[in-house]
Amino acid sequence: MSTVSRKILVISFAMLMVLIGVMILGLSMGSAEKGVIPFLRAIFRIGELDPLLVTIIWEIRFPRVIVAALVGATLSLGGLVFQALLRNPLAEPYILGISGGSAIGAIIGILMGLARFPGVSILAFIGGMGTLILVLFIATGKTLLKKEALLLSGVMVNAFCSAVIMFLISLTQDARIHNIMFWLMGDLSAAGKTEALMIAAMVLPCFVVIFWLSNSMNLLLMGKEMAHSMGVNVRLVSVTLLVLTSFMVSATVSSCGLVAFVGLVIPHLFRLLIGADHRVLVPACLFGGGGYLVLCDLLARTLPQHGEMPAGVITAMVGAPVFIILLKRTG
Repeated sequence: MSTVSRKILVISFAMLMVLIGVMILGLSMGSAEKGVIPFLRAIFRIGELDPLLVTIIWEIRFPRVIVAALVGATLSLGGLVFQALLRNPLAEPYILGISGGSAIGAIIGILMGLARFPGVSILAFIGGMGTLILVLFIATGKTLLKKEALLLSGVMVNAFCSAVIMFLISLTQDARIHNIMFWLMGDLSAAGKTEALMIAAMVLPCFVVIFWLSNSMNLLLMGKEMAHSMGVNVRLVSVTLLVLTSFMVSATVSSCGLVAFVGLVIPHLFRLLIGADHRVLVPACLFGGGGYLVLCDLLARTLPQHGEMPAGVITAMVGAPVFIILLKRTG
């Protein structure tokens, strides 16, 4: 077994154990005032089982934890892919406006009364791809894609998307306004078994393809000419990764709204810890990003004394300072 393969297995196993541990924590903690120990006994089927605890764990918390893990993994991997393709450590679906464009499509689908899948998901994908194309078009100079132009384009397109979202909400005069506003902040409270299965069906195949292309991402970081000389079909790989990532982000946005900065924090953290090899970074970001959002959602459920806050509030409070630090370091 090669050194790289051994490193992939060791880091993947370690991060998988972390993810499982955080998921068990997410299942055993919450607003129900019964203590952690009874929930742990119910999770592992130890002793006499309380039917209420079993229902809370497997019917309410388990789908939510699964959705949080899938969404965190998707956004983390999406940030990693964008940073590799654009060779910019600050690239991320939320900052570049892809999440905002997906939200516009999803809100239009909701206001039209379409089903979550395929109607809302398809419109979210179209919105995400549209904003991605717009950002790349604005940021492209005569010879290269400039980092400063890319960031400014993403910020401005994101601001425009926010304005369009507020305009669409202003046209809504019924009880859906509160639900849409809460959803826009990254709400996982409505996650159920159906949502978990749909998200898994859409993003898991994308995870496999992106891992398969992880070495190509390493070569793309060396430059398009170098990657082409080493046998990489640059156009095909780039388009595939862009479409897959936009599709994954759109799938998560259509289900749980805007969860900001996960794609910025997790890839950068692991790049600092384990290096820049995407063959190792892809599985690390999958499991690490999933665990990170499960933990953020747990904090969103347990920090308020009454009710809960959207998970996107926690991720933004962590991610915004990290973005500022990165901007200062790369400036």
